[in-house]
Amino acid sequence: MSNVSADLIWEIARGNNAYLVKRRTGGGVQFSRDPLNLANKQSRKYSGFVNNKAVGLHSSDKDSITLTTKKSKHHNKPASNLHNVSWGANKPSRKVYSGIVAHTAKNGYRPDLRAESVARASAIRRSHRPTKETPEKKARGAKAKKAAETKSS
Repeated sequence: MSNVSADLIWEIARGNNAYLVKRRTGGGVQFSRDPLNLANKQSRKYSGFVNNKAVGLHSSDKDSITLTTKKSKHHNKPASNLHNVSWGANKPSRKVYSGIVAHTAKNGYRPDLRAESVARASAIRRSHRPTKETPEKKARGAKAKKAAETKSS
C-alpha cells in the first residue's frame, strides 16, 4: 500500500491526468486511455493507475491476447509493478476466458472486474477474425428481375 490512499489520488487526478480524453460532443463524455482500464471509461472503478490491484487486456503480436495485472507490493517500483500473461491465437476462446478468470481469482484480484475482462477478451478475439465480404444483393420481385436482366443484356 502506498502512503496516500487511492481515494485521495483519484480525487486529485480525476479532473486532469495523462490518460484522460475529454470530448465536447456527446454531452462532454470522458474516456480513459489507461492500459489497465478495461472499459476505457473515466471512473474510479475502472481506473488502473489509482487502484492497487488492476487488470488490463490488450492485443499483442499476431492475434494473441495479453493479460496485464498490477502488483500491489511494488507500487513504488514501476519496472516490477506489472505482470503479463499471454495466450496465443491457437488457444480456444474458452481456455483463454477460463484462464483469465482463474488468473485473476487465484491471485485475489477484484471479482467485480471478471465479467468486464472476459467481455474485453471476447471483443479482442472478435476483432482478430477476418471480415466477410458482403454478398451481392439479389433482385426481388418480377419487375426487379426483369429490369436486372435488361441491364445485364
